[in-house]
Amino acid sequence: MNQTGISIRLSVMMFLQFFIWGGWFVTLGSYLGNNLQTTDAQASMAFSTQSWGAIIAPFIIGLIADRFFNAERILGVLHLAGAVLMYMMYQATDFASFYPYVLAYMILYMPTLALVNSVSFRQLTDPSKQFSKIRVFGTIGWVIAGFVISALSWDSQEAAQAGMLKNTFLMVAAASAVLGIFSFTLPKTPPQVDKGEKIKVSDILGLDALKLLANKNFAVFFFSSVLICIPLAFYYQMTNPFLLEIGMTNATGKQAIGQISEIAFMLLLPVFLTRYGIKKTLLFGMLAWAIRYVLFAYGNADSGTWMLLLGIALHGICYDFFFVSGQIYTDSKAGAKFQSAAQGLITLATYGVGMLIGFWAAGQISGMYTNADGTHTWENIWLLPAGFSVLVFILFSIFFKNEKVAYKQD
Repeated sequence: MNQTGISIRLSVMMFLQFFIWGGWFVTLGSYLGNNLQTTDAQASMAFSTQSWGAIIAPFIIGLIADRFFNAERILGVLHLAGAVLMYMMYQATDFASFYPYVLAYMILYMPTLALVNSVSFRQLTDPSKQFSKIRVFGTIGWVIAGFVISALSWDSQEAAQAGMLKNTFLMVAAASAVLGIFSFTLPKTPPQVDKGEKIKVSDILGLDALKLLANKNFAVFFFSSVLICIPLAFYYQMTNPFLLEIGMTNATGKQAIGQISEIAFMLLLPVFLTRYGIKKTLLFGMLAWAIRYVLFAYGNADSGTWMLLLGIALHGICYDFFFVSGQIYTDSKAGAKFQSAAQGLITLATYGVGMLIGFWAAGQISGMYTNADGTHTWENIWLLPAGFSVLVFILFSIFFKNEKVAYKQD
C-alpha cells in the first residue's frame, strides 16, 4: 500500500475514533439526568469510568498489545465489543443496569486511544511532520458528532426531556461496529516487545519516570497538572447539562466550537512557546480555565450568550497551552530512555487520578447547589472551579522557574 493510501486509512481511523467519543460523552450528563433520573453522585460515578479506564488501560496495552497481538487487530476487537456495550447502554432503563456497561465500555475504549497512536506512528515515515495531519481528523470527527446531534435536535430542551439523547448510543454503536471491522483492514502493526521478555509493573505504569520528580521544576509541573485536572472535570461533566438547563439551542453543536478552537491554537502553540517560553504558555492555559468558568457563571442564554460562546471557544487555550505544551515539556525532560514511561505516567496522573477526584468533586458541588425544583444555582457551581484554577495558577507562578524546552542527548 502506498503512503497516500496509508494516510487516508489512518485519517478515517482517527475520524471514527473521536466521532465515537464525542458522539456520546459530551451529552452524557444531560442523558443521565433526563433519561435515568440520576443523582449528581451517580453522574460522577458514570463520568469517573473514564478515569478508571485511563488507570487500567496501561495494563491492557502493556500486557497484551505490546507482546502478543497486532495493534490493529486488538483495536478491531475492542471496538466490536464496544459496539455491543453501546447497544446495551442504549437499552438500559435505570442507572443500576447502565453503570456496568459504561464501566466496561470505558475500560475497553481508553486503551484504543493509545492503539490508534501506535498504529499511526508505526506506519508513517516521518511522524513528527505527518502525525498532526492525521490526528486533526480525530478533532474533526468529534466536531461532526456534535453537529449531527444538534442537527437531529436530540439535544433540544424538549427532545432531551423526552429522552431522545439515548439515540446517541445507537449512533455510536453503529460507528464502533464500522471502526471495528475497518480496523482489520489497517496496515499490519505487530508487537515490538519479545513475548519472552520479563514483564515489570513499573514498565507498564511508567513508574521508572518517577525519577524525574527529583527535578524540582518537573515536580511542580507534575503536581500542578494533577491539580488543574480537578476543575477540568467540571467542564466535561457539567457543561452540556448546564447549557440545556439554561435554554441554549443547539448546545452540543455549539460546544464543538471548542474543538475548532483547539485546531487553531494548536497551530499557534509553537509561536507562543518560542516567544513566551514554557512557563508563560502553561500559565496562559491555567488562567484560561479560570476565565472560562467565570464566563459560565455570569453568562446566560439571552444577552449573555456571547459569554458562554467565548467560554467554550477558550477550549483551545485551555487544552493546547497546558496539556499539549505540557506533553512537549515532559518529553523534553524525560530524554529518550524515559519518553514513553513519562508520557504514560503523566496520563495516568492527570486523566486517571486528577480527573477522578474532579468528577467526584463536581458531583458533590452540583449536588450542594441543586434547588428543590431540580434546577441548579450555576453561578456558585462555576465560581468554585474558577477559584481553584486561580489557586493553582498562583502556586505554579511562584514555584515553577522558567526554563527553555531543550531536549536531552542520551
